[in-house]
Amino acid sequence: MADSEAHSTDNGSAAPDSRRRRTRQGRTRAARCPTPSDDPSRRVMAPFPCSGTAPTAPMRGNIDHHRHHCRPPEREPTDGRRLHRPRRRSVALTFDDGPDPQAAPRLLEVLRKHHVRAVLCLWGDHVREHPEVVREIVRDGHEPGNHSLHHDDMSAWTPERIRADLKQTGALIHQAASGAPVRWFRAPYGSWGRSPEVAAGLDMRPLGRRLAVGDREPPGTDELVRRLREGTTPGAVVLLHDGGGDRRQTVEAVDRIIPEFRAAGRRFDMPARRA
Repeated sequence: MADSEAHSTDNGSAAPDSRRRRTRQGRTRAARCPTPSDDPSRRVMAPFPCSGTAPTAPMRGNIDHHRHHCRPPEREPTDGRRLHRPRRRSVALTFDDGPDPQAAPRLLEVLRKHHVRAVLCLWGDHVREHPEVVREIVRDGHEPGNHSLHHDDMSAWTPERIRADLKQTGALIHQAASGAPVRWFRAPYGSWGRSPEVAAGLDMRPLGRRLAVGDREPPGTDELVRRLREGTTPGAVVLLHDGGGDRRQTVEAVDRIIPEFRAAGRRFDMPARRA
């Protein structure tokens, strides 16, 4: 009956409709993110981030939570050199111009010894010549990147020409290592042109760098270690080379800097992939 279905107060009487409305309103208030006017002691159900998604576990509704969890998403920068940095206090190692049949296996051995994963941006011509090295890269858990077919400057290319080049390079990588995802693209010489939007259309993310170590012309292992030590900031994507010349100094510098950075409290991670 209607009387038996009504909510009851402590004395057994039916609760007024206004209380049910307040209850529903309370649930509505609890589903939004806290604002500075909210009671800091109130426990809320806050979505993360503020995008209309389903609430997560209860969080303390204070100002710090609001600032940290409820800020609007950052806009993607258009400058390819600053895209996809790893998380704070971490360092992402990336290597261009491989796979080189001499340098790459030595580099992979060093990374394996230190349990570090990296992104290796592969030159299509070299992939065709040394597919076995590509398979070793993928087998060790590293991520291959697309570095174009012939290492050409793409800054003045049309989107159609860029797309054809990147698709050919990606096909060579997939042929060498079937099933390997190619999530990254880095433009040769840092000359991006229209390539970031084309890469995005092929489900690849432009991979920038915060530190270019300058190892194309080997300056000596000690100098490379100094540049890495002084130039690597928290969250940096570091650009090195594992192809295009004699890379023994680069491999030795990486072998020396990894334990040094770890002793300083840094960790190695893959570049961040923002949605």
